[in-house]
Amino acid sequence: MTFKKRVNTVRGTIMHGLTQNIGNRRKKNAPVLSNPEKVRRILISRPNNRLGNQLLLTPLVQEIRLIFPDAKIDLFVRGGIASVVFENYENVDRIIRLPRKPFKELIAYTGVWLSLVKRRYDLVINAVSNSSSGRLSTAFARAKIKLYGDEYPELKSVYNDYDHIAKTAVYNLRRYLSLSGCNVNRAAMPVLDVRLTPSELAHGKAQLDKLVSPARKSIALYTYATGGKCYPVAWWTAFYEKLKEKYGGGYHIIEVLPIENVSQIAFRAPAFYSKDIREIAALMANTVIYIGADCGIMHLASAAGIPVAGLFAITNTAVYGPYNAGSVAINTNRLSQTDDLLQIIGQILTTAAEADTQCLL
Repeated sequence: MTFKKRVNTVRGTIMHGLTQNIGNRRKKNAPVLSNPEKVRRILISRPNNRLGNQLLLTPLVQEIRLIFPDAKIDLFVRGGIASVVFENYENVDRIIRLPRKPFKELIAYTGVWLSLVKRRYDLVINAVSNSSSGRLSTAFARAKIKLYGDEYPELKSVYNDYDHIAKTAVYNLRRYLSLSGCNVNRAAMPVLDVRLTPSELAHGKAQLDKLVSPARKSIALYTYATGGKCYPVAWWTAFYEKLKEKYGGGYHIIEVLPIENVSQIAFRAPAFYSKDIREIAALMANTVIYIGADCGIMHLASAAGIPVAGLFAITNTAVYGPYNAGSVAINTNRLSQTDDLLQIIGQILTTAAEADTQCLL
């Protein structure tokens, strides 16, 4: 572990200890929401700069649109990626952005925190319970009703997917509304959605058609990830060769490259590189399956609406697994060989092909 990571780990531990009890008094004496129609301005706090963590907010934003259709949402985040993710969400009004490097931009960092008190909200939601900055910002914001994101054991016993980081805040909001005597949305859990436009999807198809012939459908690989989530070159090389042997005759296999422009399969497959995450999402939306480790691009593929085979070795599938239609979180530690993984992928491809056939009938 590098010195910087050690410092961040210690800092996180200290901040968690200092902030974990923030909101406890409000939790026991939470105000009742008497009239949902009066909720017009909402703040969601998720001060994190990672792509995946911003995409994992999209189900909560969709849920709020269903419950409070006339409300506007402000997002308290870190970095600039949220403005790209929520570009086509009409109910997102203002994105309050903390600088990515607070110690280098201390004045700007302080100014963003102070801006929280300039506007009064009807409802503030901390999206993730263990976020120290999220709990602090929720306490700091001006609002009568504040949901700090605490977890409720009684909900865990009812919903087997309650632990998922994209769903917990949705279930918590429904719980609060139910206790307030409001009609609770019983619709299906919203999935991640980056809301690609028809023109973006058409552009993505054009980019894919430049890469490979449109005569065959394409399988998208993403072989990179950060830290211990990144599978080694030997693993990816062996997997790619078997994937090509089994499915290369019926499908193109392409690789989506990370911003680092590296490949764990030594660029053996046709490769697509872009720094525009919406362009990447649009290209992947025109493929039949995404295969890659748990990372932001995995969540982007899920938000693009395609089946995802998410590969997990160290992170918890119950918390971060893709759950849109056709997707599966695969704990590779439980697979005895690559053939088991290929069988799962084959099932996804078969289901996708059957769905296409039904659409044509």
